[in-house]
Amino acid sequence: MTMKRKIVLMLALLASLGSALAQVPPVPAAAGKTETPPVPAPPQLTASSYILMDFNSLDVLVEHNPDQRLEPASITKLMTSYVVFEELSKGKIKLDDTVIVSKSAWRMGGSRMFIDPTMTPTVQELIRGMIIQSGNDACVALAEHIAGTEQAFADLMNHYAEQLGMTGSHFQNSTGWPDDAHYMTARDVAILSAAIIRDFPDYYPYYAEKEFTFNGILQHNRNPVLFKDPTSDGLKTGHTENAGFCLAASAKRDGMRLITVVMKSASESARATDSQSLLNYGFRFYETVQLYEARTELASGEVWKGTADVVPLGLAQPLFVTIPRGRYGELDAQVKLLPELTAPLAADQVVGSIAVKLEDKVVASRDLVVLNAVEEAGFFGRTWDGLRLWTGGLFGDDEDDAAAAAAAKSDEAGSDAGTDGKPGAAEPASPQPAVEKPAVDESAIGKPADDAAG
Repeated sequence: MTMKRKIVLMLALLASLGSALAQVPPVPAAAGKTETPPVPAPPQLTASSYILMDFNSLDVLVEHNPDQRLEPASITKLMTSYVVFEELSKGKIKLDDTVIVSKSAWRMGGSRMFIDPTMTPTVQELIRGMIIQSGNDACVALAEHIAGTEQAFADLMNHYAEQLGMTGSHFQNSTGWPDDAHYMTARDVAILSAAIIRDFPDYYPYYAEKEFTFNGILQHNRNPVLFKDPTSDGLKTGHTENAGFCLAASAKRDGMRLITVVMKSASESARATDSQSLLNYGFRFYETVQLYEARTELASGEVWKGTADVVPLGLAQPLFVTIPRGRYGELDAQVKLLPELTAPLAADQVVGSIAVKLEDKVVASRDLVVLNAVEEAGFFGRTWDGLRLWTGGLFGDDEDDAAAAAAAKSDEAGSDAGTDGKPGAAEPASPQPAVEKPAVDESAIGKPADDAAG
């Protein structure tokens, strides 16, 4: 990474009676740096609802009616596949399991993979039939294999949708067959798409496969972006008369992954053009950077009445931000801590927050958690710290008193407490160096996507 693009997000915590606050000054501009041009307005699409989201940060870059509840058609099959992948990951079913094809699955209309009751396809064949060929018959066969009936499977779909935070969606079937009580939002489709990529890296590659032959019938993936954009590797299309033309797509360029959802476009070509326009816009004008890794010490907080004087603090999850290109060096971080950290402190206990700003706008905010648990000190250690707190820390700067406190804790708990007294609130630690592009583990990603319902 060049000096021009480096960011130093130092976390310096200031002690006060009300709160502990660290504010990091912006990085000085590099010599000869030119002013970054503003991000232009996003493309205007004809679709009723659409969204552009970054996969790592989950930041929304473009949106239009993202919470409008619409008929999703075969985009429903994203939720169907999520449930199937959950069952596979839990070992409840296997890819080579054979499946009985019921008459209800065989008689399904719309797009099909052409199974019938005389066949015993495997789970893997049905997955490919569902994703690549958008087979309604494959969805019903999988639903019945997993839950007994399609309605029971729909209950599982709604259960997992709730767990993922898909508050604007409800499912009545596994296929996307039209039903007034069956709907999704563009935002929920994006959330679901990200969950599939994140949670099932071994199965997501099905969405990149461009064709599948079953029973001597070759069918191509209906996702047009797969064939036009070499960086695209999923996800799913959908179409019925009422739903219009829908498409959820994802692409990854130079370590940055974007997800776009377009719902109720006017035509097949419009949904493809709209999706590609959003992807190109996002990659051209934005970048995603990882600022901190999970469970890496960002600061150390002063502990009262504990077996340790200080405790390391960090993040439970990696912190990514998506920002306009060229403005990386303008980021600035602030940390807030509770006024007092009193033992016992449990691992992952929330004790503060970190906020990353670009100018005056907060672009990311996360909880700051305890990385290592701290047990409560014995009687004398608690009493000594209690006295110091009661007197407002008057003895905190006296080395002899601090040594006495440390000795009391050491005698009681056998700790290796220091003798230099407590730090003046929290000691900043050098944060994990920011990286120019997020290093996300998507080792199995590099393939598949699919299409519509009726």
